[in-house]
Amino acid sequence: MSAGGAPPKDPQAPATPVAARQSRWRGEQYADITKLREHAARQDQAATRAQQRVSRLNTKIEKLRHQATLLREKAQRTLAEIPELEQKIKQHQRDIDANTSKRGTGPLTSDVTSLHYNIRKLQQKVVDRQHKARQLELKAAMRTQKTSELKVRVDRFNEAARVAEQEAVQLRQRADRLQLVSEQDTPAAPATGTAASPTDGPAHAP
Repeated sequence: MSAGGAPPKDPQAPATPVAARQSRWRGEQYADITKLREHAARQDQAATRAQQRVSRLNTKIEKLRHQATLLREKAQRTLAEIPELEQKIKQHQRDIDANTSKRGTGPLTSDVTSLHYNIRKLQQKVVDRQHKARQLELKAAMRTQKTSELKVRVDRFNEAARVAEQEAVQLRQRADRLQLVSEQDTPAAPATGTAASPTDGPAHAP
C-alpha cells in the first residue's frame, strides 16, 4: 500500500511519454485507416452508380433496336404490296391496248378512260407505298444511330466503373497494410509483477 494516500493511476492513461506518443500515433493511424476505407466505399458507390447507368442504357439500346427492327419489317411489308399493284397496272394496260386495237383510231370509250383512271390510282398507291417505306426506313435508321450514340456512353460509363473499382481496391489494400503495421507496432502491455522494488523495505515476517 503506498503511503500518503496518493490517488491510484488511471490504467487507461499511457505510463510514459513514449507510450503517449505511440498511443497518439496509433490514433492517427486509425483515423487514416478509416478515411481510406471511407474513400474506398465512395469509389465502390461511384462504380455501382456507373454500372446502374450502363444497365439502363443497355435496356434503352435494346428497346431502340427492337423498334428499328419492327419499322424495317413494316417497310418490307409495305414494299411487298407494290408488285401486286404493278401487275394490276400491266393488266389494265393490256386491256386498254386490246380495246384500242379493236376500235382503231375512233374516240375513246368510257371503258378505256376508266382503265386509264384506275392505272393512275394504282400508280399513286405505288408511289405512296414507296414513300411510306422510305419514311419507315428513315425512322429505323434514326433509332439505329441513337443506339450508336448510347453505346459510346455505355463505353464511357464502363470505363468509369472500372477505374473506380480499381481505385477502391487500391485504397482498401493501403488501409489493410496500414492496419497491419499499426497492429505490429502496438507495444506490449507493461508487466505487473508482485516482486518488491529495491526501495521497498524487507518483507515482514509472519
